[in-house]
Amino acid sequence: MDKFSSPRRALSHLHPPIDPFDQRMLDVGDGHKVYVEQCGNPLGQPVVVLHGGPGGGCSPTMRRYFDPEVYRIILFDQRGCGRSRPHASVEANTTWHLVRDIEKIRETLAINRWVVFGGSWGATLALIYAQSHPDYVRHLVLRGVFLMTKAELDWFYNGGAAMFYPDLWDRFERLIPEDERDDMIAAYHRRLFSGDMIQEVRYARAWASWENALASIHNDGPGGEAPAEYARAFSRLENHYFMNAGFLKEDGQIMKNIEILHGIPASIVQGRYDMICPPVSAFNLAKAWPSAEIKLVARAGHALSETGISEELVRIMDRIGTQDA
Repeated sequence: MDKFSSPRRALSHLHPPIDPFDQRMLDVGDGHKVYVEQCGNPLGQPVVVLHGGPGGGCSPTMRRYFDPEVYRIILFDQRGCGRSRPHASVEANTTWHLVRDIEKIRETLAINRWVVFGGSWGATLALIYAQSHPDYVRHLVLRGVFLMTKAELDWFYNGGAAMFYPDLWDRFERLIPEDERDDMIAAYHRRLFSGDMIQEVRYARAWASWENALASIHNDGPGGEAPAEYARAFSRLENHYFMNAGFLKEDGQIMKNIEILHGIPASIVQGRYDMICPPVSAFNLAKAWPSAEIKLVARAGHALSETGISEELVRIMDRIGTQDA
């Protein structure tokens, strides 16, 4: 899960803008090519950035959380989104394909160990990648923790968040006939994959709008509509992953395998008023992980761009940057 735009950007405290020194389309197999970029210091400490969604894509703003003199910053668009191709495709697109892609990027760039930085769905993917390849992870930095559990999906799509935003939930729900509302993810799935482009875009914008409206504590109503191409990719991919419970083997898989992560340091940043990914997941994760620290940011929601969250992430990355690689 993650928002696709920020209604309020407070970037003055972040590092200066920086352009990539390397951009490429990496063939990862299965007919997919993923967009990969590097910026910052080519000889710096490697950090890979995992964007949210699934389907959100990376943006230039994400580069600014890292001191460009210290870090070798790697960003990429996951399968099916952003500049990766084919666009909006769910074929050969699962969590395990993405874990394999991250490894291919690491091997292609000849990186031994790196910091893994992810928010929302990116935090989910970071945790699963680290549990799959713990030897290659130097530090995990997680924001807006989402553990891909049924409880979290029920919270957002089965009435939990709706109790706080009944007007916005009504806009999301009214597009679905009453006899299908017991499973909103499945109901939207039928329409997002109908084969009718006009219908797919209509429901994609509604799906994205529900999430975007709750992303920031500063929001108080629906924002503008997302561009059709972006909304369709974001919503189809996110819905595809949620329909399949993240392609995990069992509910609660990340927490059940938490011991794999015990030797890896982690920094967790969580908005106390996160309506998309409630703080209980981040709290329980940190409580079960001896080498993790957590910062609950007061008066902050889910969005990466919220001032308190951005400041804390920059502080963490500046601190990690002073440590020996």
